[in-house]
Amino acid sequence: MPEGHGGTLLMLGHGAGGDVDAPDLQAVRAAVLARGVAVALVTQPYRVAGRRAPAPAPQLDAAWLAVVARLRKVLGFTVLVVGGRSSGARVACRTARDAGAARILALAFPLHPPGKPDRSRAGELLTGLPTLVLNGAKDAFGIPSEGPDVQVRVLPGETHALSKDPAAVAAAAVDFVASPA
Repeated sequence: MPEGHGGTLLMLGHGAGGDVDAPDLQAVRAAVLARGVAVALVTQPYRVAGRRAPAPAPQLDAAWLAVVARLRKVLGFTVLVVGGRSSGARVACRTARDAGAARILALAFPLHPPGKPDRSRAGELLTGLPTLVLNGAKDAFGIPSEGPDVQVRVLPGETHALSKDPAAVAAAAVDFVASPA
């Protein structure tokens, strides 16, 4: 692990059309680094190749798990927290168990495609792992409900972008990510 980090690694993935420079991802990164947590911002291979459209879910998940395996080997962290924004949050949820994650941070989890609430993705949140979902109150992709292991925080005035107040996003996430348990 990088010097000064207590053995916890936060892996964050980006949204479908975005990159790891999204304001919410950068704010969370800075806040958890300040609390002694190492951070890996993961760019999916389709974005590295210059494409905007995401690969199919099995390819996204396989690429994510390959990065987990490599980081585990190189860094030797003891606690893994996985997460991301939008599509990245979905990847983190789908792979969390196989990755050996302790918990999940889901930023702007896209509950359903805009205007299509009948196509819910709520099942992806049901991992059995502690999960914190941070969504904007005006998110066109919907807002998940709380569940047995799923805590949902709705941020007033925010949309799916979570870009109005990135510091508030980070403040809502940092204790969950940096928790020793």
